[in-house]
Amino acid sequence: MNNTFKNNKVKSNKFNKLTLAAAITAAFASQAHAGGYQINEQSVSGQGYGHAGRSSNINDASIVYGNPAGMSFLDRAQITVGGTYLNVNTDLSNVEATRNIDSGVALGGAPNGNQIPLGSIPGGNDGDMVPGTFIPFAFYAQPVTDQLAFGFGVYAPFGSKTEYEDDFQGRYFGDYTEVTVVSAQPTVSYRFNDQWAVGAGVTYNRVEGELRRQLPSSPAFDAAGDIDSRVEGDDEAWGYNLGVIYRPVAETTLGLTYRSKVDYNLEGSFSATDPMGNVVRADSASLNLTTPETVNLSLTQQMTDRLKLMFGASWVRWSQFDEILVRGSQGDQITQEPQNYSNAWAFATGGEYQLTPTLALRAGVSLDFTPTNDEDRSVRIPSDDRRIFSLGAGWSPTPDMTLDFAYSYLTERGTFVEQERNDLLASAATGGAAIGGANYSADYKNEAHGFGAQLTYRF
Repeated sequence: MNNTFKNNKVKSNKFNKLTLAAAITAAFASQAHAGGYQINEQSVSGQGYGHAGRSSNINDASIVYGNPAGMSFLDRAQITVGGTYLNVNTDLSNVEATRNIDSGVALGGAPNGNQIPLGSIPGGNDGDMVPGTFIPFAFYAQPVTDQLAFGFGVYAPFGSKTEYEDDFQGRYFGDYTEVTVVSAQPTVSYRFNDQWAVGAGVTYNRVEGELRRQLPSSPAFDAAGDIDSRVEGDDEAWGYNLGVIYRPVAETTLGLTYRSKVDYNLEGSFSATDPMGNVVRADSASLNLTTPETVNLSLTQQMTDRLKLMFGASWVRWSQFDEILVRGSQGDQITQEPQNYSNAWAFATGGEYQLTPTLALRAGVSLDFTPTNDEDRSVRIPSDDRRIFSLGAGWSPTPDMTLDFAYSYLTERGTFVEQERNDLLASAATGGAAIGGANYSADYKNEAHGFGAQLTYRF
């Protein structure tokens, strides 16, 4: 490579708006993608049968989340607390990561818009980028009269975390993502008779996120010289949910639950820092983000005195998430990117068998279809359709207390990621024009183990 090109290499104090746009776009894009994966861990008793009876099976106070109408069928006040630990494993194969440079610049001249390959991006692909995570929840339900009940819950409905190794070959498309949504929900329920009940809740929701990706500082694309770009932001917003339960006969329970969309306006701070700790560029950014509405319908059928079976279906309206629009500190449009999510379905079936008066055994199977598509899938959320197999047990050593345990094995269909950017590398000598980019592709195979424990105490 000639001396003219060497003199044109990136200078960290000359970051332009193009580089800022690329960094903010990738960071906020992952935040939007994280909303595409709902968290199911709001009940360990429900986890045991694959959440098949989420809106119709009334075991404990976690029905505050599953279907607020169910609270009015509880015979006394109770509190349910617990959580699930998730251990996720990922294998990467068929990895290709290449760097590019503008052919005109490579020859010592002006950019001509044609990029040529420079070879592989140095780095690794260890996989297992999702650290072990514990997801807690807590619910309280209180009958006020024979017909009226009140409840309250705190839980996580959405969230995602990925953390790759420092020299990950796909680091220019995203190497760290942590997004958490926590909801607090006061709820009321009213039972008209032995057949019909309704419920409603208001949700206060808070989202927090930290998102990072790297930017190359030279045509070598060496991890030691990368610029660390990140966005940190938060917001809070309100939503609601509605539920109804219908029991045509004592042995059959139908439940229907609706959870509203929640609109956020994330306000974040952007910073780009060189390896010496110097801030290269700082700005603010904002993004309107909507987590979608969800409908769940389930059936619980008491087959015998000891056996009951459950079936459920959930629908999520992801189709409203069709683009990412990021704005800068002056309200100007930084970038606009299509996402083209599709509405997603999930189906589950499960059962519970009362082995003894104090011990119940559970099992379930779930199918969860992804809303993403092959063209837009990224290294941040490289996920696809899921199959989940669950086992569980509930032990009641006393009439006032129940301990629930569950184990779930999640396996995903093998999937792939293909990403390309031609605006990663800029040159001060060319007025900040884009002169280099990168390509990354890999096959992903994900699996996860979930270990849940829960305590319910009745007053």
